[in-house]
Amino acid sequence: MTKLGWGRRVVWGAALAAVAMLGACNGDDSAERNRLPGFVSGSVRTTAYDGASDDLLTAGLGKTGLGTATAPGFANASRPTSAELRRLAIWSNYRALVDMSVNGGYGRFWGPNVDLDGNDTLGEGKIAGTEYLAYSDDGSGTKNVTLLVQVPASFDPAQPCIVTATSSGSRGVYGAISAAGEWALKRGCAVAYNDKGGGNGAHELGSDTVTLIDGTLANAVLAGTASLFTANVTSGDLAAFNSRFPNRYAFKHAHSQQNPEQDWGRVTLQSVEFAYWALNEQFGPLIDGSHHGVRYRAGDITTIAASVSNGGGASLAAAEQDNRGWITAVVVGEPQVNVRMAPNAVVRTGGQPVPSFGRPLADYATLANLLQPCAAASASLAGAPYLSALPAATTQSIRTQRCATLAAAGLVAGADTQSQAADALAQLHAAGYLADSDLLQAPMWDSQAIPAIAVTYANAYTRSRVTDNLCNFSFATINPATGAVAAPATSPMPAVFGVGNGVPPTAGIDLVFNNGAGVDHRLATPDASFAGAACLRQLWTNGMLGMPANVDAVRVNANLQGKPAIIVQGRSDALVPVNHASRAYVAQNGISEAGRSRLVFYEVTNGQHFDAFLPVAGFDTRFVPVHYYNLQALNLMWKHLKSDAPLPPSQVIRTVPRGGTPGAAPALTSANLPPISAAPGANAITTGAGTIDVPL
Repeated sequence: MTKLGWGRRVVWGAALAAVAMLGACNGDDSAERNRLPGFVSGSVRTTAYDGASDDLLTAGLGKTGLGTATAPGFANASRPTSAELRRLAIWSNYRALVDMSVNGGYGRFWGPNVDLDGNDTLGEGKIAGTEYLAYSDDGSGTKNVTLLVQVPASFDPAQPCIVTATSSGSRGVYGAISAAGEWALKRGCAVAYNDKGGGNGAHELGSDTVTLIDGTLANAVLAGTASLFTANVTSGDLAAFNSRFPNRYAFKHAHSQQNPEQDWGRVTLQSVEFAYWALNEQFGPLIDGSHHGVRYRAGDITTIAASVSNGGGASLAAAEQDNRGWITAVVVGEPQVNVRMAPNAVVRTGGQPVPSFGRPLADYATLANLLQPCAAASASLAGAPYLSALPAATTQSIRTQRCATLAAAGLVAGADTQSQAADALAQLHAAGYLADSDLLQAPMWDSQAIPAIAVTYANAYTRSRVTDNLCNFSFATINPATGAVAAPATSPMPAVFGVGNGVPPTAGIDLVFNNGAGVDHRLATPDASFAGAACLRQLWTNGMLGMPANVDAVRVNANLQGKPAIIVQGRSDALVPVNHASRAYVAQNGISEAGRSRLVFYEVTNGQHFDAFLPVAGFDTRFVPVHYYNLQALNLMWKHLKSDAPLPPSQVIRTVPRGGTPGAAPALTSANLPPISAAPGANAITTGAGTIDVPL
């Protein structure tokens, strides 16, 4: 590996040097000079990887190392190097988005060793190439969106391609490496990553410690505008807050006061433009003996906007906003989108209108956070997978108490826990959650995915400061035995870049409710901090603290400007309900684009949001990997772009669960994963004129 400091650039290897010289034709003084985009703040860090000791896809770990449950370590746990942090970030982010079990498909249907045709031919799967790393900023030094471009050694400058890999969730810049980056690198495409301005940025308030672009730590004052994120708090307010609320943390997505989601489309487009710059820098002709000229201009490179979840939503937003031809096509999985719905849009299943569709995340997530713990007590959900470290008796007590408090507040009906739980579940159905996702209501809350999202997005949509303790929630380290806020034995900050996901609970930093000194929100009150959950819900229902305007600022219009596009989503998704995301987007697209639309939608039965949960008992027997179909969709789009092969029409893909014993399901086979059909027949989804009708 060759690595140079900030502001210097290196082109690695004799092969790349030869390509540059050939492209130069001994120099072309008349060519336009390649210039760094104006949004790039500071300098560009360029690093070359040999594909052996270190690489683009696996950070030198290979297929075997990524598949190992033991995380790569640090030589000095308190001061990891940037290379160690990168390796850990790639390991943790790769594993976070796919099923890493062999029985579940890793190493057989996907993985570094599996080629684009699905065959085990690539060995450890290490990929040589070059990375370009920089911030995008607006001049304030507070945006600091991380941009990263990977250019594999296999990149063919005569057949150039780019794939975006915008991070899912609030993950750091490597967040979509397995979801989109891997496919792109194997295809020989450059990968344009960005962290969406959320990027797992953490600020340890007590020590005033922040992370830099590479995950290494610095004092917030000394870091200045090099900080990935520093909370906007005066020194006096910070001291007062630390005195009253010690051991607290600010996170960028929640506490930047910038509502970063409104910029996700724009920064995804910036990542593509930055990739163009990198490719011109690497393959453009030499001019005046030292600088590179422009070989590729907007629209010259086949570019697929791809990612999943929030990254998928960002990709759709980017395609909508693209007015220079940066993006050729779109392929996204389970996109989290807030769709601006026309009043005549309709979502149907089996010919019948669904009860609710097109709600924004601020609505459905705060409702789910309120009702899910109670709904989970329903006897009809007794077989749901258990996804909590709490004792089962504690969890059951939480569910019973939440039901009782909801009933006392008049928010659910029923004289006993079972009738109250049934009403809570019925309310979720009425709000657009499918019965297909019933058994996921409990694990979505028990895993703390829904509470974490409700708190983080409420903070973002109200542009709250960390010192506001919105709805009495904050992020803190706790005593694992009691759940009470406590000083950590060692700070979580050295590893937060490597293992954090940007939405606490994460990386040893928990979500707490500030009654007294603060306690794990699940344990702070018998009803699991109902008052806080009700407060979050009221922010939306009562239109408080600017939430409606900030939600409106993130809405998409479903006009892809005639670009070919594929959306894939699991029908059983209980985190981003399909009625509010993909189905709503497709319906609105029929109005926004009308006859110009080239969007197709594949809905996967027995598919849910978190493939990484599939090895868990009860997930393994019931659900299939949506990631497999994301890969198939990318292959289909590639063939469409390169050989004009038609995209299969919108359809329901009827998968077959693995079955067997929970925790010991039989190995996934192709029999579980039927292909996307060119002629879906009765499984065809009908779309157009603002209506989508999905077969039951």
